[in-house]
Amino acid sequence: MKLTSIGIRRLMLGLLAGALVAALAFVAMRTGPLAPTRVTVVLATEGQLTPALFGVGTVEARRSYLIGPTVSGRVRTVAVDVGDIVKSGQFLAEMEPVDMDERAAAIDASIARAASAIAAADAQRRDAQAKQALAAFNASRYEALVAQNFVSASAVEARRQELASADAGIAASQANLAAARQDMQRLMAERAGLRQQRANVRLLAPRDGVVVGRDAEVGSTVVAGQAVVRVIEPSSSWVRVRLDQGRSSGLTVGLPAQIVLRSNPGQALRGKVARVEVLSDSVTEERVAQVSFEPPPASLSIGELAEVTLSLPATARAVLLPNAAIRRHKGRIGVWSIEDGAPRFTPIRLGQSSLDGQVQVLEGVPVGSTIIVHSEADLDTGRRVKVVDALAGQQP
Repeated sequence: MKLTSIGIRRLMLGLLAGALVAALAFVAMRTGPLAPTRVTVVLATEGQLTPALFGVGTVEARRSYLIGPTVSGRVRTVAVDVGDIVKSGQFLAEMEPVDMDERAAAIDASIARAASAIAAADAQRRDAQAKQALAAFNASRYEALVAQNFVSASAVEARRQELASADAGIAASQANLAAARQDMQRLMAERAGLRQQRANVRLLAPRDGVVVGRDAEVGSTVVAGQAVVRVIEPSSSWVRVRLDQGRSSGLTVGLPAQIVLRSNPGQALRGKVARVEVLSDSVTEERVAQVSFEPPPASLSIGELAEVTLSLPATARAVLLPNAAIRRHKGRIGVWSIEDGAPRFTPIRLGQSSLDGQVQVLEGVPVGSTIIVHSEADLDTGRRVKVVDALAGQQP
């Protein structure tokens, strides 16, 4: 039986339609919604982690001195400038002494007068002692004479009165001498206090250090306690670093640290945690630690930013996975593994993590399991997957 032209056309259209359906099915299975989800995988291995904490901090001086007067006054002299290196006891600045020098001269004159008063009182005491000795001798002699009836009883009584008067004179002279000496002590104490005040107007460096602030100029009036010059000890510099509270487990004094200053990013300086602050920042959810340099570098810029990495003790051996493999599915933390060619979600218990993206899996994943790290779409149990070396936009 011969095919008519209409039959041939129908056959050709049928074949074309079948080919088109087959092509659409092929495309749907390879690139459409029925296509397998491409994933990258990793084998679960066992090993140890060296956890670390990372934070950004600021270089500060542990010991900083605000040097100013103990009383209000006007600045007379400032002898140093910012950046100057000073030694302990070095003269930094001076306040106007006002009337201190005149008061010191007046006290010195009063002390000289008090010394004269002491000398006079001492002379009076010696004179009273001499008179008392003479009165005692006369009274004794008259006592002997009255026993022999050479003098009258009234004459003896007169000598006794003279002795009592001489004793009173000694007591008075001793009291005058004690008062003069007490007055001298008071004047000496006043002079010492004034000298201390006079010394306080001269501002001296308490320790070796560097001047980081000149807060008042000549002629400025400052109040008691206000800083004129600020000095720090460069050897006491440390980094005040802030660390995420959620990753700060294990933070303790003595942890070794690496410090990288912004001014020298190619060099890592050694240090250790010197102090962990008791108070945390509830707003930024950060803990604060002070990290000291070991040893301190030759030069530092106070206020400079620094990146700090704290090394924690190595963990026990456990399964290690990339952090990117950890997923949350239906409210649970776990990983997607490939079993019999299909993805399966497995809940896990996590341990510590490292800064290079590795995380410790304590339960749920045996060694050697094939774990999905990245996927081009959300996964579900039973979904078809295809393992590739790398997804689009990732390095193979």
